[in-house]
Amino acid sequence: MMRVIRDSGDAMQEEAVRMVSSDVNFAKGQFPEYKIGANNMIIEPEKSSEVIPLKEIVARETAQLLEQHKRLSVRDLKEKFEKGLLGANKLSNEAKWREVASLDRQVLLKKLRDTLESLRGRVAGRNRDDAEEAISLVEALAVQLTQREGELLHEKAEVKKLANFLKQATEDARKVAEEERAIALAEIEKAKAAIKRVEQALEEHELSTTSTENQELEELRKEIQEARRIKMLHQPSRVTDMEHELRALRKLVLEKTQLCIQLKKELAMIKKLEDEGPHLYELEGSESLGSCLRIVCRSDSAPGILNYSIQWYRVNAEGSRKEIISGATKEIYAPEPFDVGRILHAEMNLNDQRITLMTMSPIDPAAGLESYVEALSKKSDSEFNVVVTQANGRDYASNSVHVFHVGKLRIKLRKGRSTKAKESYSASMQLCGVRGGGNAAAKAVFWQSKKGLFFTLAFETERERNAAIMLARKFASDCNVLLLGPDDQAPAGT
Repeated sequence: MMRVIRDSGDAMQEEAVRMVSSDVNFAKGQFPEYKIGANNMIIEPEKSSEVIPLKEIVARETAQLLEQHKRLSVRDLKEKFEKGLLGANKLSNEAKWREVASLDRQVLLKKLRDTLESLRGRVAGRNRDDAEEAISLVEALAVQLTQREGELLHEKAEVKKLANFLKQATEDARKVAEEERAIALAEIEKAKAAIKRVEQALEEHELSTTSTENQELEELRKEIQEARRIKMLHQPSRVTDMEHELRALRKLVLEKTQLCIQLKKELAMIKKLEDEGPHLYELEGSESLGSCLRIVCRSDSAPGILNYSIQWYRVNAEGSRKEIISGATKEIYAPEPFDVGRILHAEMNLNDQRITLMTMSPIDPAAGLESYVEALSKKSDSEFNVVVTQANGRDYASNSVHVFHVGKLRIKLRKGRSTKAKESYSASMQLCGVRGGGNAAAKAVFWQSKKGLFFTLAFETERERNAAIMLARKFASDCNVLLLGPDDQAPAGT
């Protein structure tokens, strides 16, 4: 009899288990091991590792964002808020999933409790006690799930608040970014307008300068005519006063002409920089006779100038003829009279890289130099004080002053009564500016009196150096001799 009852109870238990297992899917193969504490509270077993809730992580990162947003830029703040918004959306989705899972758990617990109630009515004795204990466990678990649902609803409300706050912050950051962009565009427009105003002012200044120069030239002509009339009337004091006034007027015209040329070149350089962008290397110096042109580096990331092989060229204004300047292989070059009216190029080569620099305009003549040379050409012999720096390529021991004679038939170099060299104009004679040699190149010349004898001479001023070259070439041309530098080509038509 007892065996029959036990068998029927086992069969009922197996049937109940099948009913439960058909609706419930546990992660493990056995019923979870819960413990009942005070007030029928279910105590879950302790886990080996603690997991920080995602809510605390988001709250901590939000606090850090609120502390650091003052130090962040507008774009960084926008990115941070967008990341926070994504996190809040993720939390919202997770809360929805938890809510769905909680509903599933409630359904499962209800089915499980109904199954255990039906099972309790079918069994007796010890099995009935086990069923009642299981029912109490399920009820306690339902109470705990209800509490967790309340916490979940509170957490969901907090997450919604955080999501709304981050969304509003993102919109504010977006508005700030748009305002900053609008301000930047307005500044750019102001800068463009300022550049246009500067260009207009330069054009107006150029026009006014041209008209002023014409007026001053007309006044100068009138003054010259008045000076001639006074000189004819034999009034030396009046003539002297007029000469001083003429010199002052010439100086004033020269200064304004140079200022006008400089403004034109600066305007052309600004337009070129706007069209082409910044360059690694540029030519620095005044593009006129009597100055020095230097290659300078405009970028810290560019290779040093000394790493390049350099060669200077002169090109005619039309750009159809390009001539190499023999010996001009340094980063510094001082234009000579032969370069006036031509554009200078500097080619820099390093491995397969080639960089070409050029002057903005043809080399301008020195003001008043032609009239000075014309006055000297009326003399049979002109003297210039020089210092010999090299003789036949070797440094000269003495730094004493020598005298460089430029005559109508010959050139002579002497020190006191001792003559160092004296030669008539011939095809073997060469005379040109020094090609290289630092800042002093604008005052130095190379003179080869004959084959096997050449000097490097330093003049007192750039004006005397260029006047000596022009005067010697004029006298040599009268003798049917073309006086140029090494490997220089004769100008077209000579």
